Amino acid sequence: MAEKLLYEQDGHVVTLTFNMPETRNALTDHDLCDAIVEAMGRINADQTVRCAIVTGAGKAFSSGGNLKHMKEKHGTFAGDAVSVKDGYRKGIQRVARAMWECEVPLIAAVNGPSYGAGCDTTCLCDIRIASTAATFAENFVNVGLISGDGGAWLLPRQVGLSRAAEMTFTADPVDAETALAWGLVSRVVEPGELLPEARRLAARIARNPPRQLRMAKRLLREGLNTRLDTILELAAAYQGACHQTEDHGEAVDALLEKRQPRFSGR
Repeated sequence: MAEKLLYEQDGHVVTLTFNMPETRNALTDHDLCDAIVEAMGRINADQTVRCAIVTGAGKAFSSGGNLKHMKEKHGTFAGDAVSVKDGYRKGIQRVARAMWECEVPLIAAVNGPSYGAGCDTTCLCDIRIASTAATFAENFVNVGLISGDGGAWLLPRQVGLSRAAEMTFTADPVDAETALAWGLVSRVVEPGELLPEARRLAARIARNPPRQLRMAKRLLREGLNTRLDTILELAAAYQGACHQTEDHGEAVDALLEKRQPRFSGR
């Protein structure tokens, strides 16, 4: 049986591929959810990883929930209201928590349709690059549901409340060019250029010192929900730690000597 999540590392960059094209990479499969959570823990524990790319196999990034499973009341959707609540908490909500707590920069390389939980999963990443074939839809109401994976918290932080409300209340798909204009993605490229472009961006990120990258990401995350004075205190503590690292000394020396730095993670 093929792995439902492919984990590939090239140097300091990991590429994660949702590998269930037969379901358009539906994210309500328990095995896939478990694999994503495990992969996030593996990345966090591996100090050689400095950046990760998330993409989908086949024509879709992710279709979100599996409609056949919804119809059959299978898996996450089985049982009474309490059972379904527990299914969400043990499934897609674990994915949301794990991806949000990923310590390294995450790039979503959105290769095709990204609907429902798929759309929200792209919002869990730090940077989104879209293929011209990509579409985004917060289409929960269209199937008689609401976002169960944090989309109501995530999407307004990417596109603003008015556009998030429009996407949520209409359930209309948004094409790649509109996503670019709305700030949902950073850039749009032709399908054949999507992964090469994501890898080039990941390489530009991964050339930087690993511990400082992780601290910089944590500051951005904390800055979404806390006061400026709190961020300043946290930044001061992080800065104190950074000044003691070998990588800081190497970075300063490299700039003064007009050469490329060689970071060790120490």
